[in-house]
Amino acid sequence: MAQTREASSPLTPEFEGESPRIEANIDLAQDDDNDSAIDSGSLNSSTASLSESIFDYRKLHGRTYQNTKTAEYWAPNDETQNEGLDLIHNALLMLMDDKLFLSPIEKNPGIVLDVGTGTGIWAIDFADQYPETEVIGTDLSPIQPPWVPPNVKFMIDDCLLDWTWPENHFDFIHIRALYGSVADWGELYRKAFAHLKPGKWFENMEMGVKLQSDHVKFPEDHVFNELSSLVYEAGNITGRTFRICEGHTMKEHMEAAGFVDVVEKKIKGPLHAWPKDPKLQQAGSLLQLAFDESLEGLNMFLLTQILGWQAEEAMLLQSKMRKESRKISNYHWFQITIVYGRKPDESE
Repeated sequence: MAQTREASSPLTPEFEGESPRIEANIDLAQDDDNDSAIDSGSLNSSTASLSESIFDYRKLHGRTYQNTKTAEYWAPNDETQNEGLDLIHNALLMLMDDKLFLSPIEKNPGIVLDVGTGTGIWAIDFADQYPETEVIGTDLSPIQPPWVPPNVKFMIDDCLLDWTWPENHFDFIHIRALYGSVADWGELYRKAFAHLKPGKWFENMEMGVKLQSDHVKFPEDHVFNELSSLVYEAGNITGRTFRICEGHTMKEHMEAAGFVDVVEKKIKGPLHAWPKDPKLQQAGSLLQLAFDESLEGLNMFLLTQILGWQAEEAMLLQSKMRKESRKISNYHWFQITIVYGRKPDESE
């Protein structure tokens, strides 16, 4: 069944509420269904007390995964995946007008917590921007670089377990990209609320797994829909949803936790260099490169360990996905949702 094209709407991207269509560079992508992969060559300490057990990674299909107490985390923690995370970070900066966050925090926050810091790149950039702030990044894996700004420290911590920080302790709490790994988002938000100082801000960014388009209508059996449905199914089995960024779920959880002045923003993350806007085009190129390098890491564990597929079957589906994602004429994007809110002052 052939995919059909819909008339495009020449709207520039906005970052308030539901995001509109991104204007596509039709001349660049018109009727070009050939593979158009990005040439990767053209884009150019963890605490000393860590025990050896932290590095006891599991190996599956040539990739390494962290063992956790609360669940088996679905994404690898190896160099290939980490390179993709850093590419995504830089693309997100472009989509957010070079801002690390959207919350209206004070000029010199005292102590900042970055939950699920990954490679630590957000925490490092924040520490550079606020040299008088103490920045703490936590993650399941010690994959952060050894040389960092003096006001940054990384700690191994599982945010799904009890938080050991004092209550009313942090001046800003930041969470990004924990989709598919949290069983109770309401509980996570309540923890952030409890450990945040009154009057301070909490921000969470999450991303969707389904590739969509404003200009092309994909049939139900298209690989974009097929693979996202499988990922959703895996999340249902583990009890850790991959749909957290959809609708207004994040905003509702934040308000239920007690935050006020809650703001929700929807952004479209383009894959590939199809947008007409030069900055969005560059962001799309980075996101496509990250997707191309990280595809197996994003899906292999879910398909084989959760859904019971054979490795060969999973690789075949992902090969199909890679080929389709390289078609610039799909004008494809994924949903990004950002919510931030303030813990009320004691007087409130």
